[in-house]
Amino acid sequence: MFPSKSGRMAARLLVCLSLLLGALPVFAQNGEDLLPVTEAYQLGTDTSTPGVLKLHWTIAPDYYLYRGRMKFSAGDGVTLGTAQLPDGEKHHDEYLGDVETYHHSVDATVAYTVAEGTSRLKLRVQYQGCHEVDPKICYPPHTEQLDLELPASASASTHEPAQPNALGAALGGFGNGHPTSSAIDTAPLPAEQAFRFSALAQDPQHLLLRWTMPKGYYLYRDQTQLKIVDGKGLALKPDWPAGTSHHDEHYGDVTVYFDELELPVSVEGRLGDRKQLTLEASFQGCQQGGLCYPVMTRTVSIELGSSSVAKSQSSAPRTTEPAVETPPLQTSLLLALLLALGGGLVLNLMPCVLPVLSIKAIGMLESGESPASLRHHALLYTAGVLSSFAALGMGIVLLRSAGHALGWGTQLQQPLIVGVLACVIFAIGLSMSGVVQFGASLGNAGASLANRSGPAGHFFTGVLAVVVASPCTAPYMGGALAYAFAAPKLSALLVFLMLGIGLALPFLLIGFVPALARLLPKPGRWMETLKQVLAFPMYLTAAGLAWVLANQRGADAIGLLLVAMVLLAMTLWWFERSRSRKLVSKLAVAVLAVATLVPMYLLAHVPPPTRTAAAIDGVVAYSPDKLAELRAAGTPVFVDITADWCVTCKANEHTVLHTPRFRDLLKRTGAVYMKGDWTNVDPTISAFLQQYHSPGVPLYVVFPRDGGPGKQLSTVLTSSMVEQALTAAAR
Repeated sequence: MFPSKSGRMAARLLVCLSLLLGALPVFAQNGEDLLPVTEAYQLGTDTSTPGVLKLHWTIAPDYYLYRGRMKFSAGDGVTLGTAQLPDGEKHHDEYLGDVETYHHSVDATVAYTVAEGTSRLKLRVQYQGCHEVDPKICYPPHTEQLDLELPASASASTHEPAQPNALGAALGGFGNGHPTSSAIDTAPLPAEQAFRFSALAQDPQHLLLRWTMPKGYYLYRDQTQLKIVDGKGLALKPDWPAGTSHHDEHYGDVTVYFDELELPVSVEGRLGDRKQLTLEASFQGCQQGGLCYPVMTRTVSIELGSSSVAKSQSSAPRTTEPAVETPPLQTSLLLALLLALGGGLVLNLMPCVLPVLSIKAIGMLESGESPASLRHHALLYTAGVLSSFAALGMGIVLLRSAGHALGWGTQLQQPLIVGVLACVIFAIGLSMSGVVQFGASLGNAGASLANRSGPAGHFFTGVLAVVVASPCTAPYMGGALAYAFAAPKLSALLVFLMLGIGLALPFLLIGFVPALARLLPKPGRWMETLKQVLAFPMYLTAAGLAWVLANQRGADAIGLLLVAMVLLAMTLWWFERSRSRKLVSKLAVAVLAVATLVPMYLLAHVPPPTRTAAAIDGVVAYSPDKLAELRAAGTPVFVDITADWCVTCKANEHTVLHTPRFRDLLKRTGAVYMKGDWTNVDPTISAFLQQYHSPGVPLYVVFPRDGGPGKQLSTVLTSSMVEQALTAAAR
């Protein structure tokens, strides 16, 4: 008769007990030949990395440790993740069956989080090993109580993955089909930095939750739990997007999310007169090829119907942010259309648009005085402008319907787009300088579309004008775009089309009003000189885009862009020389053109550089938690949301914000200057822009000392306007 399962377990326990009891006389008889357990297995610790405990055992000769006998238990205020242990040597043990063992040394890492107010890292580490030569004995399980100092809080704020050679990382990924993940080779981030969580209400019945992770980190779908605190009668229904299939050693085949997860959640049940929901989210994630974090729980308070970002709270009590009143949209459709028309007109005067309009001006002059030719130019240019604005408007409406926060000018947050646009502008400049004359054979390629004569040239000049116009948010565009980003779909599309009409209106008037057309100068030899002179604003525009790229991706990206520009210039030069040559010369043009794409590929995979502290004394980086802390303390705050590609932002900084007068004003009012950088994609800043119905940057909000609602300022600042707002906020 076979013993039952419980009988077999009891027999195994008796065997293990016999082993332990049998070891006692061996210790007594041969104690002088055996090391104490703490000398046989010397345990060292390293807490220099915030959120990660590193353990190292030095194992004496002829001793080994069992992998499966290592256990880790958290002390007060500490939560531990899954320990990461290397594979051991496979071995069949007489009593324990198939096991893995370690000889000589072994390293382990354990992720942890600590509750607020915890000053020491306390945990218990249990391990067991054996002596494998005579006398062959196994030590009983040994437990060490660890009481360790936590790393300084300052180190957590500055701990970022090192990027010693970003270009080398990009080159390492070339040919593999994906960029090399530097996160695998760097120490894990603290949980708060590795998994940033925020939430907002799109309307009272629909929430949008967002997790943002650095490259190389992922979140488990099925380890995520959501619930409403004190939400009797209410239920949450998440609409999970498609994730990435992943095989996990702990959970098997699972679905995970990399980089960013936006999760729409429906609130089911009657909300009644609720103005706020408290949501509790529990989730777990890992570093790819590295540590798995313990389950994290974040609690957020969400203002219903305000589309405001919820503030994340830990389980311990924290200072809460005073209510922020979201300004309602009070602009009518008619006023929004008028503002859009005015904003489009103003765009014609912006520095980033003028170089492109110079191409159109040359085309107008070269067409002579023929009314039909002028109308032809104007209509095709307008078609290009309106088509681009319609496509942009439809894209934003569709993404907004899907729950994405998108702003005006966000295409310049993508380094590859910035690099390609810089090359296109540079190529147009070379053409205007006479290096190359584009013909019909290249009519569909890059800069030739905007520079060639004929229908395609006029149409694509309008397209290019819209592309480069977006970062130049003019004074009268703010209200119209704010309306478009929050209005019904049809109204939003009408606003975008009216912006296009405003941008194209000067050339429409020249084409259809003969009196204005007669004001254009007569064609002549001087036009070639003018064309060459107008090439230099194109080069300056390319230089400005290169400066934006430098701030986004650092010196390595600029090096790649310069290589691409040199190869592009060589391609265009040889293209011009090979017009009447044989097929081999034309093939060389194709080879050079392909070579130009290689630096662009590498550019797309250059990681962002580590951000340093602000160069201006007293500037505080924007974060919802820091803003809440300052407001709770009764401190006036001037919030500046900016981007390196925003021309209006830089003009405001030069004339108002980076001046001694502004610094004196901050000291006099006791205000804090808080700055948010939207040069790269940042969901937290996108949510703040959405809260104030701002279509893009700049956005300036002044928060008063008394905790009242923030006051949104104009996109174009004056010193007197800022002084008046801060003085009122300090009362």
